[in-house]
Amino acid sequence: MNERVTLKNNNGHLEIGGINASNLVKKYGTPLYVMDQTYIEDMCKTFSDTLKKEYGDGMIAYASKAFSCKEIYRIANNMGIGADTVSGGEIYTAKSVNFPMEKICFHGNNKTTAELKFAVESGVGYIVLDSYTEADELDLICKQLSIKQKVLIRINPGVEAHTHHFIQTAKIDSKFGFAISTGEAEEIVNYVKNKQNLDLVGLHCHIGSQIFETKSFVIAVNKMTDFYKKLKLDYGYEFSVLNLGGGFGIYYAGDDAKKSSKEYAEYIKLIANTLKEDVERKGLKKPFLILEPGRSIVGEAGITLYTVGRIKKIKNIKNYIAVDGGMFDNPRFALYQAKYTVVAVDKMNLSANEKYTVAGKCCESGDIIAEDCLLPNVEEGDILAVLSTGAYNYSMSSNYNRNLIPPVVMVKNGESRYVVKPQTYEDLIRNDI
Repeated sequence: MNERVTLKNNNGHLEIGGINASNLVKKYGTPLYVMDQTYIEDMCKTFSDTLKKEYGDGMIAYASKAFSCKEIYRIANNMGIGADTVSGGEIYTAKSVNFPMEKICFHGNNKTTAELKFAVESGVGYIVLDSYTEADELDLICKQLSIKQKVLIRINPGVEAHTHHFIQTAKIDSKFGFAISTGEAEEIVNYVKNKQNLDLVGLHCHIGSQIFETKSFVIAVNKMTDFYKKLKLDYGYEFSVLNLGGGFGIYYAGDDAKKSSKEYAEYIKLIANTLKEDVERKGLKKPFLILEPGRSIVGEAGITLYTVGRIKKIKNIKNYIAVDGGMFDNPRFALYQAKYTVVAVDKMNLSANEKYTVAGKCCESGDIIAEDCLLPNVEEGDILAVLSTGAYNYSMSSNYNRNLIPPVVMVKNGESRYVVKPQTYEDLIRNDI
């Protein structure tokens, strides 16, 4: 467990945001997503302050696909940062709480016509292009609306990031972006430059997620500035914006690095200083730098609380703990074989020497939350916490098997409140005919 002031073992009981986890269960039930507001605010502030100090002109844009609801956009806005969105629904959610649209980047490899029009009409700051036909369509929409839209182009710099292949996004065969190495990046830049209603202000890349190897970010900066230099020398293009995405790795379990917010900010410092040195050495104009951390802002802020149901021990083979949640609230094991730290919230001081696999309640053999966890002796009715579930849990949840998506509770300074209400069975059939 990556302990901190707001997530700790308090005399054998797990405490988050100044509240014992078991007390949250008494008040809200399980399964339950819990988010630590202090941690989220600390990460936003630390990242933003570091970017300003080390680089100057730039913006942290929270990658809201990690965890999206009205409250997270309120917090991001209060902390003075922007947002990275990937759907019309995320834009709509941000807009519903008066998030400043000019501080939004809109990404996606297959934005619909309706989404593009909604983004332009809403005043989204940057739309990140990922295909020729998208450029054509957006140009036509902007012409019809008499708007000149700022755009970036997603570039594939060909950087190998050592992470799960499903979340590597800058390999040559990725569905995202235009590769520099094939000449396609250069071609799309020239194509978009000729669009009358599109203002191409810069380029974007994102090399992947859950990356610990800092060298990958340095290489990405080097390759993007090399490309900026080539475009300047060959065509006279000088771009005012560079968006380098995010992807900073967090602690889940095992050998993952345990970091404080200040240590996470070293990612920002490294990228900022590398970019400053590169643009000076290569004779480029210093661009407005956008960075898009998501998981690193909310991931470790979240835990999920479950009640233990049935326990099944297969003699000399495996011990299963079945909980009242599952892949409908956390599909990451099924998708990526993701690893998690699991604790028994009221047995924190007991020896954890029994091996269990935590299984969900779905009618699916692959419905596993965490495999081979060391825990104290667990009994039916115990409360388990799965840590670091703030990113890509609620945002990837579903009603599979007609299960209810758990509510989300925000905690801070000993206070708790719903930010996403519990679903009801009526919600399951609300849109049925």
